[in-house]
Amino acid sequence: MSAPPLLALRGIFKRFGAVQALADVDLEVRAGEVVALVGDNGAGKSTLIKVIAGVDPADEGAVEWQGRPVHITRPHEAQDLGIATVYQDLALCDNLDVVGNLFLGRELRRAGLLDEVEMERVTLGLLDTLAIRLPSVRLPVASLSGGQRQTVAISRSMLGEPRLVLLDEPTASLGIEQTAQVLDLVEQLRERGLGVLLISHNMGDVKAVADWIAVLRLGRNNGFFDVTTTSHEQIISSITGATDNAVTRRAAHWETER
Repeated sequence: MSAPPLLALRGIFKRFGAVQALADVDLEVRAGEVVALVGDNGAGKSTLIKVIAGVDPADEGAVEWQGRPVHITRPHEAQDLGIATVYQDLALCDNLDVVGNLFLGRELRRAGLLDEVEMERVTLGLLDTLAIRLPSVRLPVASLSGGQRQTVAISRSMLGEPRLVLLDEPTASLGIEQTAQVLDLVEQLRERGLGVLLISHNMGDVKAVADWIAVLRLGRNNGFFDVTTTSHEQIISSITGATDNAVTRRAAHWETER
């Protein structure tokens, strides 16, 4: 028998007053796989991430971790399970260096003093393991590029040795070279056997690194696709909820011209 999913959501509902943000949402993420969560603005993607991370617990539904039911009502409960979240704003302190940001709030101490030597050693080892290259781990984060800042945020999430990493729009506002750096890091996470749930609006990024694509539309499931066998047009149609649009008409036109 195959192993149960690392994370499984069953019939998740979430309301904010009169607004039904999520309705009967199912999702599975397995170890060693990248699942892309896509959908239009307001589809419920970030809300679902916050449900998993324990920031906004679900109103109804079940959450399973490695096949057993769990209750995630606070962020520390998700972290204790092995779930790490990297939000779009990164939450980095620009005035601190890379080492300071990685250990912010969980500094290592020796004889009552900060153990800067050990924190730097751990930082360098972690970056080397993830094949991340930075000019120096003692540079203020404010001096790094957007892609480098994103890799620092992802590296910080790895300190707790998570099993599942949630990435909310990690390549938003990045250039081509910086995006490639972040996508390489996503590949590294998968190769290490971690599960990755990736929110992205960029279909190129999704096609490059994802194994599966889960589509949300208006807070509901609207498709779960194998990246290798699904066309770009099928995904766009699922996101928009329309089978007749400019993209699908163009594809049909070219098909009849052959």
